[in-house]
Amino acid sequence: MNRSKAREEAFKLLYSFQVVKDDNIEEQISLFIEQEEISDKDAIKYIENIIKGVMENETKIEKEISENIKKDWSLSRISKIDLTLLKLGIFEMLYSKLPFKVVINEVVELSKSYGDDSSKAFINGVLASIVKKYLNDENSEIIS
Repeated sequence: MNRSKAREEAFKLLYSFQVVKDDNIEEQISLFIEQEEISDKDAIKYIENIIKGVMENETKIEKEISENIKKDWSLSRISKIDLTLLKLGIFEMLYSKLPFKVVINEVVELSKSYGDDSSKAFINGVLASIVKKYLNDENSEIIS
């Protein structure tokens, strides 16, 4: 399984956590991997890393989103799909330290498949704003 497909699977599982709040992350990951018949050990590790990382850093990630959307918007106004894609992208850029361009491209591609007509532009805009924030603030460290 390639990285893009593993990212898509991680998105699906992450989205399910957004829709149905479940504290048993380990069990949900195992069930998902079993149901989707994912056997690639690298893909499983990658999916687990994303899910656990987003969950552990969700407050900080949501703060990044809040700071980079229009002032009159709130997280509750963002569709669950777009919110999930943003969390995935922010986690990979700021915590996994993957190249910004790669992450934005991959997340925008997922938004074309799963989001609505405005998702692509919205997600691209928010992620680009976050990139500019960290690239322009030389004294700022990437979240750790």
